Amino acid sequence: MVEKHGLRERKKLRTRQALIEAAVRLIEDKGYDHVTVAEIADAAEMSPRTFFLHFQAKEDVLLANADVRVDLALQAIAERRAGERLPEVLVRAMDQMIANTWDSDLPSGLAALRARLAASVPALQARLLQRYLTAQAELAQALQRAFPDRLDTITASALVGAMVGAISASALTALQRGDGPNEVRNAMRQAMALVAQSVS
Repeated sequence: MVEKHGLRERKKLRTRQALIEAAVRLIEDKGYDHVTVAEIADAAEMSPRTFFLHFQAKEDVLLANADVRVDLALQAIAERRAGERLPEVLVRAMDQMIANTWDSDLPSGLAALRARLAASVPALQARLLQRYLTAQAELAQALQRAFPDRLDTITASALVGAMVGAISASALTALQRGDGPNEVRNAMRQAMALVAQSVS
């Protein structure tokens, strides 16, 4: 039973990845506005119905790994070790997100494509903002739960906002100037370190 579940999960992940890769290829080739969900599904040798089992809309393909990253950070906060200080927990959570970006969105070209389109596609801008704000709220709540004697809701939100904002801004700047995956990861880690220094 466990093996069947494992196989099913791996098949689901392969399907998602095939749809993401097809979307990146087509959008790079034809432009975002000229690619349909049906074309993405067809390029991945799947049906539009399969596409919608994995993504609500075309712009969601470009945010495919966002929920995974947030879940990794939430888990890192929830698994705070005895004696682990606030800056250490925050850095460990953010490092999980950076590592996932390094493993998925940077090598696939998804991060660079998203950075290029974010300034010109209103539907993607709206979805990015919605996910960004939701993620910050979830992370701030988790951090406050982990350090109830240390943080109130405002302070937790400010810390998460500063950290996520710094990492996002540095990644976007690095991607927009054409940096490679290593440079983008280094930029994100540098931003993380800068903010962590201000947290005592």
